[in-house]
Amino acid sequence: MSSVYDFEAQGIDGKKLALKKFKGKVLLIVNTASACGFTPQFAGLEKLHATYAKQGLVVLGFPCNQFGEQDAGSNTEIASFCQMNYGVTFPMMAKIDVNGTQAHPLFQWLCKEAPGLLGSKAIKWNFTKFLVGRDGAVIKRYAPTDTPESLAKDIEAALKS
Repeated sequence: MSSVYDFEAQGIDGKKLALKKFKGKVLLIVNTASACGFTPQFAGLEKLHATYAKQGLVVLGFPCNQFGEQDAGSNTEIASFCQMNYGVTFPMMAKIDVNGTQAHPLFQWLCKEAPGLLGSKAIKWNFTKFLVGRDGAVIKRYAPTDTPESLAKDIEAALKS
């Protein structure tokens, strides 16, 4: 696989989604959780989506229950939680694994393309973020502690290129 557009995912509604649908867009791909200390980042992610969607940004949320079982609900429950509590309108995907032998192929690729601190391939916690350029290549990986607001300059630069 050579770009993000080579992958498919399942939407939180159960429908298959080919990421090539977003070709030419800037993507912010995030592994999310509904009961995490970083869960309030949903508000910032939604703000990024609202601010930059018309310029070509797509935020994609991938719920994951691998860290402290902080997203134990069903896809329907997760979708409802995100919409009711944070007004999430950006695309949410079906719950996946981001680490291990069952990790979604997209996250295996993202981790290979943009290793973490000290070259680590594994995702360390919820709300790890990956910025992908219009060409489908990974630009940068961000830690869970990097707030959505702190990504604005990098997103703006990616949207201009």
